[in-house]
Amino acid sequence: MQKQTTLRRRGLALIPLCLVAASLHAATDPLAPTARWSAYTAGRAATPPMGWSSWNAFGTDIDEAKILGSAQRIVDSGLAAKGYRYVNIDDGWTIRRQIPEGNLVIRADRFPSSVTGGASSFRPFTDKLHAMGLKAGIYSDLGRNTCSQAYSSDSTDLPKGSVLEREVGLYGHIDQDIALYFADWGFDFIKVDGCGLRAYGATSAKVRSGQYRALAPVLDLESVGRSDIPAVQAEFAQINAALLRNKPDGDFLLSLCIWGAADVRAWGKNVGNISRTSDDIRPSWARLLSNFDSAAKRELYGHPGSWNDPDMLYIGKGDFDADHLVEAKSHFALWAMLNSPLMMGADLRSMPQALMDIVGNPDIIALNQDPAGNQATLAYDADDLEILVKQLASGQKAVAIFNRGLAPIDVDLTAEQLKFRKDAPITLTDLWTKAETPFTNETKLRVAPRETLILRAQGARVLAQGLYLSEQPGSVNPAVDGVTAPQADPTIFRSSFAWSGTKGAGERPMYAGWGGARADSTPYGQTLRIAGTAYAAGIGILANSRLEVSNHGYRRLSTQVGVDDSALDRTHGVTFMIYGDGKLLAKSKSLRWGQPAQALSADVGGVKLIELVARSAARGNEQLPVSWGDAALLTSARPD
Repeated sequence: MQKQTTLRRRGLALIPLCLVAASLHAATDPLAPTARWSAYTAGRAATPPMGWSSWNAFGTDIDEAKILGSAQRIVDSGLAAKGYRYVNIDDGWTIRRQIPEGNLVIRADRFPSSVTGGASSFRPFTDKLHAMGLKAGIYSDLGRNTCSQAYSSDSTDLPKGSVLEREVGLYGHIDQDIALYFADWGFDFIKVDGCGLRAYGATSAKVRSGQYRALAPVLDLESVGRSDIPAVQAEFAQINAALLRNKPDGDFLLSLCIWGAADVRAWGKNVGNISRTSDDIRPSWARLLSNFDSAAKRELYGHPGSWNDPDMLYIGKGDFDADHLVEAKSHFALWAMLNSPLMMGADLRSMPQALMDIVGNPDIIALNQDPAGNQATLAYDADDLEILVKQLASGQKAVAIFNRGLAPIDVDLTAEQLKFRKDAPITLTDLWTKAETPFTNETKLRVAPRETLILRAQGARVLAQGLYLSEQPGSVNPAVDGVTAPQADPTIFRSSFAWSGTKGAGERPMYAGWGGARADSTPYGQTLRIAGTAYAAGIGILANSRLEVSNHGYRRLSTQVGVDDSALDRTHGVTFMIYGDGKLLAKSKSLRWGQPAQALSADVGGVKLIELVARSAARGNEQLPVSWGDAALLTSARPD
């Protein structure tokens, strides 16, 4: 009741909070099986969205000619045929909100086609894009006002008029604006920023000066503890409801852009098609490291329909321009392996052909668009070098070897890292040069500074009759990951190139996710280990958790379960259960720290959704990581 009162005081026209809680939070017993995949599947994001956005190239200085010119280059260059479909208008398109009716007015001087019979409409613009075979995207904000209104020092491109007329964000107008964007104007994509819920507190200089009305902040980028997560989720629940009403055919995309704040990396997968995991990217190598790290260890939180988003491609500027092809190739390869949306941001009208060739590489695009939807997992992780491996629908693997540092590295790539047999031949194909490298067991590859080798690997799998769950993260959803107190992940690179330059004390760890579910790792980055036995494959998660596993025709689930050796809680027991379509199929005894793993298997033939539950009477889940060692789906119905 207290939360409901708080939300009403914020002036939201809410659906009942009990319904929000039912859809965004677990029920009375969050570990009870639901027989339902809970990650987001609405909209059109079976594979990561591809396209172009105006922000990186133009900021708020946008107009119709710039956007349509870039759209035409997408078509003429062949990028549209390769999957780049969305052309997105970012901040800067609005001149005012009409009062009292509340309709938004487009900047006619920048978008002349919007003036139709005295009205203001983007329909002629979206019709042009649709006639080109493209999709159209629009920008808004969760609050009353947008990011540029909060942070721009130049008012040239900002909305004009009275305080109320300059309130062009969604707050208080969600149903009206979503209907305008999608039903009336014909858009297919919306990016929703969060500055309006972050930057307009009573102490803000622009609020104190009278430029804008105060809105109590509920988002705090630097502290998940200072964010009002239910309030943010409630607004997205309204947006979802409005999208379904105004786009009943489901042809839409919802982009959550709250920069990793409010623990969105844990719940964004349930709310929208793409979810930002970090603050904005910049055209610098250091910033790429930060944004990459914010998503690289969240492989179980991205799935077909709901993808991790470390922000747009910055290929075309700074460290990723035509004079830095090594860095530009790394940027593209890494985003492809992460299943990030491939949203270009350069002025495509003048983009050098060498960079167009990078973003147009069909083999790397195919990795990003692979229908299995598996984000790459980290097979090797060090501060200066990482090896990422991605299971493809074909049965082959994609491999990226990422040299983060400033010196060349001789890398030993092993069959074990690929989960291939050591005694069978393996062939690597370089996706830039097409050169092939055959080997057995292991091979040595030299990787230059800032280079990312990206390869397709063909070999014989160790698990010939199935797949480890850690090989198919796109089919594994941590519906309840056991995290009770979200903490900032200390392993994310802290870039010195931020909005404030080098003023202050530097960027502190801020992106929550430490302790979340991991593939082939404990939640805190240790090797999976039960009573001294290590597992190279498996899922690490906290106690009091529930994993959803989409079963694609396999007949048996097999695993070794127990409390991980890294647990600090050596008292409480954990019981492991396997459910199939809501029915209990197998259950372990209560297992404590130091006790040997128990083999657990279940016949899952004909089962569509498997749920793996680790239940304990312990309250400190963060002290009790557990391991589903060697967890695998097998084609054979018989136990080993």
